[in-house]
Amino acid sequence: MFQSYDVSARPEQAAPRIKALRALFPSLGINAVLVPRTDEYQGEYVPPSAERLAWLTGFTGSAGMALVMAQAAIVFVDGRYTSQLKMQTDPALISGGDLVGCPPTAWLTENRPEGMRLGIDPWLHTPSEVERLKAALGDIGGELVLLSENPVDRIWDDQPALPSAPVSVQPQQFAGKPAKEKLAAVADTARKNRADAVLIADSTSVAWLFNIRGNDVAHTPAPLSRAIVRADGSATLFLAVEKVSGEAEAHIRGLATLAAPTAISAHLEGLAREGFSIMLDRSGVPYAALQIIEDAGGRIIDAADPVVAARAVKNDGEQAGTRQAHLQDGAAMVTFLSWLDAQPAGTVSEIEAAKALEAARSSVGERMQNPLRDISFDTISGAGPNAAIIHYRVTTDTDRRLGAGELYLVDSGAQYQNGTTDITRTLPVGVVDDEKRRFFTLVLKGMIALSTARFPAGTRGMDLDPLARIALWKAGVDYAHGTGHGVGSYLSVHEGPQRLSRLGTPELKPGMILSNEPGYYRPGAFGIRIENLLLVKAAEQVEGGEIPMLSFETLTWCPIDRRLVMPELLTEEERDWLDGYHAQTREKLMPLVSDEGERTWLEQATKPLSR
Repeated sequence: MFQSYDVSARPEQAAPRIKALRALFPSLGINAVLVPRTDEYQGEYVPPSAERLAWLTGFTGSAGMALVMAQAAIVFVDGRYTSQLKMQTDPALISGGDLVGCPPTAWLTENRPEGMRLGIDPWLHTPSEVERLKAALGDIGGELVLLSENPVDRIWDDQPALPSAPVSVQPQQFAGKPAKEKLAAVADTARKNRADAVLIADSTSVAWLFNIRGNDVAHTPAPLSRAIVRADGSATLFLAVEKVSGEAEAHIRGLATLAAPTAISAHLEGLAREGFSIMLDRSGVPYAALQIIEDAGGRIIDAADPVVAARAVKNDGEQAGTRQAHLQDGAAMVTFLSWLDAQPAGTVSEIEAAKALEAARSSVGERMQNPLRDISFDTISGAGPNAAIIHYRVTTDTDRRLGAGELYLVDSGAQYQNGTTDITRTLPVGVVDDEKRRFFTLVLKGMIALSTARFPAGTRGMDLDPLARIALWKAGVDYAHGTGHGVGSYLSVHEGPQRLSRLGTPELKPGMILSNEPGYYRPGAFGIRIENLLLVKAAEQVEGGEIPMLSFETLTWCPIDRRLVMPELLTEEERDWLDGYHAQTREKLMPLVSDEGERTWLEQATKPLSR
């Protein structure tokens, strides 16, 4: 399991670190710098050595960017992290910005800082980002400066070493398709696009393409790597050689030439000088890579990463694996939830609950001989007002006990070799008031609406997103996050291109996995979210139907707390769905639950609603 440690700055540390960064400005020829959360692989999770934003500012969220100027510093975050940013940073030193509504490019246009020379590390930004920054700065008479060395690295004296976790092979039964077949498909895409080679810069794409996995970053089992696949089918994999041995080495050398990660620059330059046309995705590769190709006279063909769309549609082996992973995870949730239900109010803390859940997954994994490899993201374990922080991350400073009359929200997931899980349940601590139960039921109505949706081919996530919100909208409320994200197969728990949100433009296709997680959050009071994972599939034909339709198969099996449901707010169809879901949950999980007390709890938790 990945071992991480906290490198984030405390408020008293952030001030001298930002001062040291500003002291470099004159020698770098800049008066401002951008510090993104991303690393040179553009992944959601980064190794400790690349946690530059957290080290500099104290903010530890998975999405954000700091704009540090001579007299001010702004950290831009999305709606998930506005509360967290306030908790983790010093407001006298750092102000908050809106990463979605007014990102740095829009901020520059609105505020027009005179004479700005903005420095960036070109390995940490995509060509699309750089183009937007250049345009915004050009409009105000500023200039973008591409730095040859990351300035944060220059002042980070105890920066952790690069990760060195060993690479493993993903077995054929779970990968579902041979790596040679996947590589041949990418080569075919290159030929169709009249490209001589394709640059694959996303580590999760590389892992899926080569049927390998790693442990370089928390929660996402992909080794930090890139690849170049040529139109003739040959490939070069840029991966630290010391991570590869035994079965993994034999597997990789049967597919590609292995080269050090730092060799990518010389390799791209060499191909460009030979006149190669190189296909790449401007929204996902580092700008530095594009710059190397262009400076060497190479021709760039703009196209989407061909692996992204391919890995989004799960093959039969991946689908079968994830179904089994979710059944195992459901059994672990029963172990956890039955234990939690037996604890008196006020005796369990958020941290203790999160640890108990991970222990349940570990013990069930050992019993079922499919061990827990990692959690799929930092468990969100929030009670009372902490549950209202959408992406709350409990610390020893914020840890609180689950108090009587409160709601407890636990959003968690697991990485098993046969699949990735993500589930949220909201639970009452003792008896809660009817207001909380009302909002829980409204959230549940949205979750059921998506679960039962039927839709024609070509439907996008943005078309379905309102189904999850309509009951809340009628009550005059909403939630500040997307309704669902794509999920990988023993890869990233947040995977594109599919998503259920106002911005979800890719069409949904059979084989895609998405989360279904509407919510409601009242700051300082309580938070509610209910989440299952869904698999897009062909819908059953209905009498009188004229066109083929798609629907969802539910993958997650775990009781939804009936004590929080107001049956009178549900339609008959919604009540039937919930009762049917619980009947299936009981049928599927009971054979996997061995403890008699847990079996009794499961029986009780899945009873039909009172009519």
